[in-house]
Amino acid sequence: MNKSCGIALLLIFAFNINIASQQLLTLDQCRQLAIENNKSLKIATEQEKVAYYNKKEALSKFFPEIQFVGGYLHNQKNLHLLPSTLLPAQVPLPIPIGDITSLPISQEFRDKIWKIGEVDIKNVWAGGFNLTQPLFMGGKIVAYNDLRSYAQELSKTMKETQMTDVIVEVDNAYWQVVSVANKKKLADAYVALMQKMDSDISAMEEEGLATKADRLSVNVKLNEAEITQTKAENGLSLAKMLLSQLCGLEISDAITLQDENIEALLVDTKSEEFPSIDEALVNRSEIRSLDLATKIYGKQEKIAMADFMPNLAFTANYLWTNPNLNDGFEKKFGGMWNVGLVLKVPLNFFSSSSRLSAAKAETRIKQFELADAKEKITLQINQSTYKLNEANKKLTSTLKNTEKADENLRYANVGFEEGVISASDAMAAHTAWLSAHSEQIDAQIDIILCRIYLNKALGRKLY
Repeated sequence: MNKSCGIALLLIFAFNINIASQQLLTLDQCRQLAIENNKSLKIATEQEKVAYYNKKEALSKFFPEIQFVGGYLHNQKNLHLLPSTLLPAQVPLPIPIGDITSLPISQEFRDKIWKIGEVDIKNVWAGGFNLTQPLFMGGKIVAYNDLRSYAQELSKTMKETQMTDVIVEVDNAYWQVVSVANKKKLADAYVALMQKMDSDISAMEEEGLATKADRLSVNVKLNEAEITQTKAENGLSLAKMLLSQLCGLEISDAITLQDENIEALLVDTKSEEFPSIDEALVNRSEIRSLDLATKIYGKQEKIAMADFMPNLAFTANYLWTNPNLNDGFEKKFGGMWNVGLVLKVPLNFFSSSSRLSAAKAETRIKQFELADAKEKITLQINQSTYKLNEANKKLTSTLKNTEKADENLRYANVGFEEGVISASDAMAAHTAWLSAHSEQIDAQIDIILCRIYLNKALGRKLY
């Protein structure tokens, strides 16, 4: 009794560990994990921040710019206001005294006189504050702010586009796992059927009711079924690895999906009417992105046009210098303020015309791309609608085929056990049953994915 209880507890403990190691994920959880861990979305988030700060930087252009400027200059020589030839070597006398007609001037005296006009500029310090307020820039500042606003909106719409792509990719991987998991169940059931048939045919061979050729044929089919089972197991492992990678999990993590063990997928098989194209043109983030890009290039045209306009700015300064320019070049700091207007009239019309022409060409390019995108989206919506309706019809047909295959397999098994149906006919019924159920799974998953693609084409929210 004690030994039996210990074994039971050990089995329960091992079972609980296995369950705990398996991550049970729903479709919404997979989406959330992918959104949180996707590198492209993280980059898009940072680009959104860049656009936000660029917009703030553009807004600052309306306000005055204040800056401090300082400098130091060391000169080899000082400044002399008097020329070195100011005093001659001798000064003539107005009245000659004997033979003396002029008096010599000593070099020391001449140097003293020359030093009077010397200004010490060997070490010059200068600095000041400058304020510049734009008054008229040809509309460039307003256009630049509008451009940055459109760029900020564009970063948001591009992030929405990437998020939609991530969700569609995750949904596709999720339902592929569900599809392969159900096909693995079919493969397991098919192997079980073939194993039972192999056991039955071996017993019938011993009784003389079947030949060795019949048993070998069943053995071949059993081997094929086991190979199919192995492929399904490997396919399921790879599909789960892909989904784990998209969700930001380790590919070695053991995951189980909520819909993986559902016996039958509930899908709506009603046909879709052709939806309104206007809905997609309003909702698609790609259309909004191209529309914003067109507006951005339109603002670039205005910025290029501003190069033809004069620029007017108000400026105010306060300057310090050492030596003091206002007090005889004394070795001390002294300053003064000034105000004024700065007018800039551009004359380089040739280069400005080239920039304007290039900006207009880029705007037309975006307009063409926008028109082309609208045509492609219209085609995409129609194709998605056709595919969804075809998938609905295919599922209706496969459901009927599955019912017939189930009934055919049931009669084949009974007939084979009673010896009225050959082994080859029974194996054909098994193969038809596997094919019918596999096609039913494909049709069900196809409808789910077609609805996802149609909603994406229409620009509907997937999250």
